[in-house]
Amino acid sequence: MTRLALIGDIGGTNARFALVTPGEAEPRHVHTLPSADYPGPVEAARDYLALVGLNADDAPREACLAFACPVDGDRMSMTNGPWAFSRRAVQQTLGLSRFKAINDFTAQALGVTCLAPGDIIAVKPGKAKPDAVQLAFGPGTGLGVAGLFPGRHWHLLPSEGGHVAFAATDAHEHGLLRHFQRRYDRVSVERILSGPGLLELYLAHCSLAGTPPRCAFPAEVTVAADEGDALARETLLRFLKILGDICGDAALTLGARGGVTLCGGILPRLRDWLPKSRFAVAFAAKGRMSAYTAAIPVRLAVSPWTGLLGAAAALRNPQIH
Repeated sequence: MTRLALIGDIGGTNARFALVTPGEAEPRHVHTLPSADYPGPVEAARDYLALVGLNADDAPREACLAFACPVDGDRMSMTNGPWAFSRRAVQQTLGLSRFKAINDFTAQALGVTCLAPGDIIAVKPGKAKPDAVQLAFGPGTGLGVAGLFPGRHWHLLPSEGGHVAFAATDAHEHGLLRHFQRRYDRVSVERILSGPGLLELYLAHCSLAGTPPRCAFPAEVTVAADEGDALARETLLRFLKILGDICGDAALTLGARGGVTLCGGILPRLRDWLPKSRFAVAFAAKGRMSAYTAAIPVRLAVSPWTGLLGAAAALRNPQIH
């Protein structure tokens, strides 16, 4: 009997785990656990393995877990969560002979190469260059940015691009920036382009309009916009316009002429809002380089398991250690 490998996609809100047959990509027994319910990855992984009925004799000996934080050295600390742990200790405690710890958006980037055609939606037309860099970009609990370069195996370009400074592009955004600067010493794009950032952006609009907020959670902003609330609608459209600005900047910086894939947990829920927004216009509007960005195609990944697919692919990729 082939022993299954453990894969995981772990963010500040959710820890998604699955099992995969070594050499294959299809996740099995997918479960999502609340990250806040556990002190660290060992406890979450053990709970998952118990949930799917694997005892110590059947437990995986190989694992690839993707974490929403920088991955460099033995010590790791989640960017938007309290987990801090040793990679070596995780491997030893779980009894793994092989353990890969990767950045969560490295997993997203690698996962988009494994998606079925039905899991991809065109957002902006263009013509991808087959041998060029690709970009994975998307908001979740934070903002993820990662690149891919094709070869015999995919080469990953990890990034912390979600933490670049937010730059206003019009008078309204200058007002938003001043609002955020009263709260933060430095305003990164992740302060706006994330789940928590969507609520922050809504509260900023309410403050600038002198209107009491009706929403207390990010999901409520989307619901209110769907129901016709003017400030929630303005917030959502501004969120997607800023997304286009920053995503286009990242594509320009990376030279992502192989195309851009929008990933993460938020944007699939906004798929009907993307064509109503100025995302595509903002993505391409780069002054003298507008023809360059206008030619780059953008698509949206709607699979809920893109990160797990990427973790499974990372197990087979010798470029990833």
